[in-house]
Amino acid sequence: MSAIEITHTRREGTLIEGTSRNDGSKEVLRTRHYASGYTTLAKWSRNLECWYLPYSRDKQTSKPMLEALADRLRAEGFEVTVTIDETDRRSFAEAEEDRVERAEDRAERFGQYAGNAAARSEAAWKRSHDISERFHMGQPILVGHHSERRARRDHERMDTAMRTSIGERDKAGNWADREKAAAGYEQFRKNPSRTLRRIAKLKADLRAVEKWQRGESAKGYTRTAHSPEAVQELATEHEELAEQITYWEKVITEAEKEGFKVWSKADFQRGDYVCHGGTWYAVLRVNAKSVTIPHIHNGVGQKVVHADGNRLEWTWPLPYDKVSGRMSADEMQRKLATPVAARLPWERSRAGLLWSHHPGHAPALDADPPRRERPPRGPRNSGRAAANDRAPPGPRRRPPCLDWPPALTSGGRPCACSAPQPRTSPASSPKPCAPSSRPPPISP
Repeated sequence: MSAIEITHTRREGTLIEGTSRNDGSKEVLRTRHYASGYTTLAKWSRNLECWYLPYSRDKQTSKPMLEALADRLRAEGFEVTVTIDETDRRSFAEAEEDRVERAEDRAERFGQYAGNAAARSEAAWKRSHDISERFHMGQPILVGHHSERRARRDHERMDTAMRTSIGERDKAGNWADREKAAAGYEQFRKNPSRTLRRIAKLKADLRAVEKWQRGESAKGYTRTAHSPEAVQELATEHEELAEQITYWEKVITEAEKEGFKVWSKADFQRGDYVCHGGTWYAVLRVNAKSVTIPHIHNGVGQKVVHADGNRLEWTWPLPYDKVSGRMSADEMQRKLATPVAARLPWERSRAGLLWSHHPGHAPALDADPPRRERPPRGPRNSGRAAANDRAPPGPRRRPPCLDWPPALTSGGRPCACSAPQPRTSPASSPKPCAPSSRPPPISP
């Protein structure tokens, strides 16, 4: 048996080298063992030409899990060595830049896959269309004719080609969606509102690590730092968290230069209005990390939700990172009092300005257009009295087909509308016909 080396560094992740094809190591590496904690299955890398554990880069590994994996390999007859070095790592900026570059490469590769699948779909459709030209006039299969076998074979070929075209079209759509997701990776990661929430979480983790370094409890438990390894581990975590916070704070600073607004308690007071999800809500209370507004269910189908007169009396805490605009009470009153025709064209729309890349731009507000009032209704019997004041109608003229003797058609038969008819609606009643110009036949 060959010697296998399991190495882990934060720069390269966990690598498993020294294996060969059909040596029996694949069955161990590709089998989960929950008792030992080995739940992340190793994958083979054609670029590295070795096995690796996914999502192990830039992270601390589990030493018991690697030791358990080594024991299982030793039980199969392999000689295994385990090397762990947590100090060899790259900076967070380098790691983030590498992730962005790999996302761009994935987007380019997925775009090529989508184009190839679309080309195959088009070729399969054209192949089916060319075969169907033989039957473009609706030629049926002539059972018993010498062309029957060829016709059935052509139908099968058309069916196969169309199914291939549909399958390749679905593949093209899938690769196109993945290309779009990979292309938007950097924009997703650097979204200002999401970045603010990420910074808040990182700062909470940093405070917890500092408490653990002082020997205090955090997040409901205590991490002992008596051994040098535990002290070094906490120091590494503290350094990484501080580095990440610094990096993301620079991202927020760049977003502020581009027009993004970081809202805080100093920007609001009771009675103001905040914009969230395209609806303006009255501020009921200003808190340290949020503002209290009427429940967001009151904003369904509404542009402005005031403090009073709402359908629901509940409140809702709105974090500052989800606020997209602010307006004082006086500005809101003037805005609602401004006629729609007097506003600028972009102010007449319901959404106002289009959402920019940063959600700090709030949409413009519109007042509902005045509803057209109906004319006042008079007394209940006023219409009936007016009808009684009119002149009485003249005598109604009976259609000739309802007179006796009944009118006759051109064939000398009685008109159908002269026969007794059931009571129906006016729309379904038969129309009277004109009398026949021919004289009735003389009876013998």
